[in-house]
Amino acid sequence: MTRARNFWAWGWADRFPDDDARRTLASHIGAMFGREPALLPLPSIDDVTLEEPRIAAGLPCCTSDRTARIFHTHGKGYRDIVRGFRLDFSRAPDVVALPESEADVEAVLAWCASHHVAAIPYGGGTSVVGGVECDVGEAYAGTCVIDLAAMNKVLEVDATSRAARIQAGAFGPRIEEQLAPHGFTLRHFPQSFEHSTLGGWIATRAGGHFATLYTHIDDLVESVRMVTSAGILQTRRLPASGAGPSPERLVLGSEGALGVITEAWMRVQSRPKWRASASVHFERFEAAMECARAIAQSGLFPANCRVLDAREALLNRAAFDGTSVVIVAFESADHALEAWMERALAIAKSAGGTCPKGARFSSDGDKIAATDAASSWRQAFLDAPYLQSALVSMGVVVDTFETACTWDRFPALHAEIAAAAKDAMMRACGVEGSLSCRVTHVYPDGPAPYFTFIAPGFIAPGRDGADVIDQWLTIKRAVSDAIERAQGTITHHHAVGRLHRPWYEREASPVFVRAFDAVKGALDVSRIMNPGVLVPARVSRPDASEGRLDRTRGAR
Repeated sequence: MTRARNFWAWGWADRFPDDDARRTLASHIGAMFGREPALLPLPSIDDVTLEEPRIAAGLPCCTSDRTARIFHTHGKGYRDIVRGFRLDFSRAPDVVALPESEADVEAVLAWCASHHVAAIPYGGGTSVVGGVECDVGEAYAGTCVIDLAAMNKVLEVDATSRAARIQAGAFGPRIEEQLAPHGFTLRHFPQSFEHSTLGGWIATRAGGHFATLYTHIDDLVESVRMVTSAGILQTRRLPASGAGPSPERLVLGSEGALGVITEAWMRVQSRPKWRASASVHFERFEAAMECARAIAQSGLFPANCRVLDAREALLNRAAFDGTSVVIVAFESADHALEAWMERALAIAKSAGGTCPKGARFSSDGDKIAATDAASSWRQAFLDAPYLQSALVSMGVVVDTFETACTWDRFPALHAEIAAAAKDAMMRACGVEGSLSCRVTHVYPDGPAPYFTFIAPGFIAPGRDGADVIDQWLTIKRAVSDAIERAQGTITHHHAVGRLHRPWYEREASPVFVRAFDAVKGALDVSRIMNPGVLVPARVSRPDASEGRLDRTRGAR
């Protein structure tokens, strides 16, 4: 790729908002909080200072190049972006591995084990929970980030079974480009789609853009292959099986703590031809949620059924009249969609919704023209990570968090989180701040709400010298505690990483946490794989024989 990524912020360098756009953002923040933030100078990669690597790159596919180490230091969470903006790359990896084959991955893990180097699998580096950072303590001789970007091919397509064998380092657009000539799509579009990989999606149980039915990458994995220090873990291609606990489920969500995912057979679909979209407005957020529940339990399974509260709708240019919005959409490669949309709108009407512009349809395979609230929201959705990075450059505390709960618990969860977030923003920043909510996925038994908070870290009256990371942590901990009290999950699709582990340990059964730690000990013999993710880091110094990979297990 010749297009340059931003070394400290989200995404492509040429899409970062320019100074005119930043000034516009600053005026919006000023209108919200009564004071405009200053536009701080943007950092330069030339000003980054790195410590010398603690251990030399020991294999042909490894490097200690300065630029490579900088680009593989941080994920893309709020704290990561602040550190990058401040030119804090103190946790840069010592070595970056760029394997081109599974044999290279095996060699890298063997080298890491024999030299007691922590191994951090790396896809696109979009983790917002500390999943790819080299925060492993001082017990290791060094750190090695394993970037699979060179392993990016669709290796096979089984048109009869509608499945494709895809290497783990393939980014979203590359997957779709390679599937398109076969008439297929993976149909998994997370917000990070352009900058994240198949292996990262599997390792973090990523959620896609589609709101019902096949919401997570879990639903699309047919079989998976992972290199571990105990050998190759390869599962069999099957549509379903009742043969014991599912080995795929062991790999899904393992976050690099067990091994390196190298490829997977994925269920693919025919590319859609028919599409339908509508935006329904509600005077009350509660009525919009009732509409979403009814649609989720109707068996219609729309591709999209997203709820925006009034503040979220305003921020994302989907509504300017104080209404909440339900965006509902269908798509199909097999049939027209008028009947499905007609029924969905009837459900919405019975819940008190209105659809001023009516439903819009397409039957030629093209996306519906961008003229309605759904399209406005879609563009804002794609722009949001860039805007967050720009706001970081002004001292604004802005982030998102998500959860899921059953429908009966949602009102109490929403109230608990709103109260905790507003109180924490007041304590941290001296003002109430802004909190909005959208629902990204809906299931028959519950929704997945997604919150955005914005607070002026640059004001903090009476808090001279207040640090935005401390302010952010105050808010993050408060809302995470609120999620736990309300019996939601600490993450619906952002993964656990290092950031969420304290709440994950409270949510998960202690028996399961111990069992997973035992599995890690069996597969990650030297305890080098992504230490501190999912389970606490426990150092093990194997002898030379334990550090070698067993290449005889798990034949392809």
